[in-house]
Amino acid sequence: MPQTGDTVAVAHRRRPGKDLTVKQRCVNRAHSRLRWPVERTIASVKTWRILRTARCRPTTMTSIGRAILTLETHR
Repeated sequence: MPQTGDTVAVAHRRRPGKDLTVKQRCVNRAHSRLRWPVERTIASVKTWRILRTARCRPTTMTSIGRAILTLETHR
């Protein structure tokens, strides 16, 4: 959940029977360019078997998660 002061960007939606303006399409395109690396990283992390089969303490999973994110960042 976002904390106070955080901003969440949401793409513009087309209303029924109307088209998006050129400006809205440009904003959506920029939004998707920022969003796709995050989506790919989340999909990649979900494939790591350790996250599906681990039976350990939450603090250990936190360390594993940090290690995975570090590996994914330096990939």
